[in-house]
Amino acid sequence: MRRIYTALWLGCLPLILGRLAWQALRNPAYRDRWRERLGCYRSLPRLDSPIWVHAVSVGEVGAAAPLIRELRERYPFRDILITTTTPTGAASVARQFGETVHHAYFPYDIPWAVSKFLRRFKPRMLLLIETELWPNVLHQCTQQHTPVVLVNGRMSERSARRYRYLGQLVHGMLAQLTMVAAQTLADAERLRHLGVPRSRLAVTGSLKFDVHLPASIFEEGAAIRRELGVSRPVLVAGSTREGEEIILLRAFRLLRHQFPDALLVVAPRHPERFEAVAELIRREGWHCLRRRDQTACGVATEVFLLDSMGELLRFYAAADVAFVGGSLMPLGGHNMLEPASLGVPVVTGPHVFNFLEISSKLVAVGALRIAADAPALVDTLAHWLANPDQRDDAGLAGRQMVAHNRGATVSVLELLANAGLQ
Repeated sequence: MRRIYTALWLGCLPLILGRLAWQALRNPAYRDRWRERLGCYRSLPRLDSPIWVHAVSVGEVGAAAPLIRELRERYPFRDILITTTTPTGAASVARQFGETVHHAYFPYDIPWAVSKFLRRFKPRMLLLIETELWPNVLHQCTQQHTPVVLVNGRMSERSARRYRYLGQLVHGMLAQLTMVAAQTLADAERLRHLGVPRSRLAVTGSLKFDVHLPASIFEEGAAIRRELGVSRPVLVAGSTREGEEIILLRAFRLLRHQFPDALLVVAPRHPERFEAVAELIRREGWHCLRRRDQTACGVATEVFLLDSMGELLRFYAAADVAFVGGSLMPLGGHNMLEPASLGVPVVTGPHVFNFLEISSKLVAVGALRIAADAPALVDTLAHWLANPDQRDDAGLAGRQMVAHNRGATVSVLELLANAGLQ
């Protein structure tokens, strides 16, 4: 099966490279270091048996950040190599860790690209964040006796159904994992049914609960709030995806009938969409200010486009209510723990299947409301804006829930030591 998979990969490689070129037209950052995806890492230093962490993009880098910081503390003699698939993931690594770690782009899952990567870096251990499972990477790591641990592992029922269609390929791949640190018991059970031996499974909780908040985050949030307007209601829609902005803008139009001075901050998930979202906002007739304009946000501004990277947490800290995207479309949602950890009540759409346990816990304490459709979204936002005491209670409950569930990082570190990390 793996040979058939590899043949399909090689057959599709021209299309994959064509797609990379198309992405580079929309976002020039995709042109940077593109040869690394084919296993060419000559511009990078040779490392001495680094700990290899693969985090596909921004969300996974954020989830892995507490663990990476602890790895630097516990294993100061080891280099840490972080691979990502997207330029935004690479930028997140640079922003959070600077020169204290090394970054490379993850090789395409074809034997010669993976082999060149492993020969170049000779990693001591590979940590795959969440559900990054690649048959040739796992096979070659096994051949070279490199332990592979799936960290913060999750497997939704929807993903599990898809993996079952691949049968022996998935079963053989998962059997090669040294250990799995699953987020929940349900994730662990789905992974076991797909082929991970029970003896290699542990439930450690979600690293996302160990979100790192800079000491200055509330001061920074207060400063941004002064820029946006202290007295006006501020809604921050973070990590929005294509198709969601139009729903949010039209819901916001209805909301402004009740709160005419309200401000909507829109933060698209992907920077290559900034221009398209700006055009959509203008087309819908809103007075829009962009972050890149670096001009004052006056009372005439109705929608603020956060077209920068690395600032979303600060804007969440400035919000009255946060909407977390990827949830109005069937995409599984994004990390609602970021605003919750800041004491900001959260709203999402109905599609949160990648965060079922986290969303359930937030709903249970009243910190999250899931809006089934656009009218429900308007009603939920209006309720919290009209009831500041309930809004504050919801925010406090979310913050306390996040604090209560911290600790996954420590559990994962113990598991890695047992798996042979020295």
